[in-house]
Amino acid sequence: MAHSNEWQKMLRGELYWAWDEDLQNNRKRCKAACDKFNAAGSASRRHKVELWRNIICDDRPMPPIHPDPKEDEALFEETDPFIDGPISVDHGLNFKVGKGTFLNFNLLVLDTCHITIGENVLFGPNVCIYGATHPLDPAIRRGLKGPEGGGEVHIEDDVWIGGSVIILAGVRIGRGSTVGAGAVVTKDVPPFHFVAGNPAKIIRKIESSMESEGH
Repeated sequence: MAHSNEWQKMLRGELYWAWDEDLQNNRKRCKAACDKFNAAGSASRRHKVELWRNIICDDRPMPPIHPDPKEDEALFEETDPFIDGPISVDHGLNFKVGKGTFLNFNLLVLDTCHITIGENVLFGPNVCIYGATHPLDPAIRRGLKGPEGGGEVHIEDDVWIGGSVIILAGVRIGRGSTVGAGAVVTKDVPPFHFVAGNPAKIIRKIESSMESEGH
């Protein structure tokens, strides 16, 4: 799925033609998968995991059903994140999220390039990850007629992203860091630091036994 030349250019962060048939077909697939996830409401953890995996095209086999609902839910603690919909993802194929991570409602992800979120990460509501970009020169941009671009976003393990944070393309947020609510992250965040503001700036270092123990 989605292996056209334009798809490969997109993943490399080069300018590409977003109206490529392969890209549009995958966006439609992902939109339909997100709609199904969002419509599931209070469905079982198992069903929500199935719907989540459809969004990101994760074809791992599901574990056998445990007769005890609580035990069945526990089967996914070490395999999948917890997603509180609604969620909107552009492609899905480029979006990877680690186990033990919680993504709160109204998450928007433009995964033009690879977007990775590590393990044990916490998201507040209304977070936006903008992996997509456009040329600054309007003569190149040309509205809907011109090319688009993008950049990877990587959020490492044990990060806390506050509510209504915006993360821009090309950013890496280091392990153990915290991003204050409403911040706009335009550049890399070092591990174990607290940043806030627009644009986000370092407020202070976070002292943590996790850092000193190398966990």
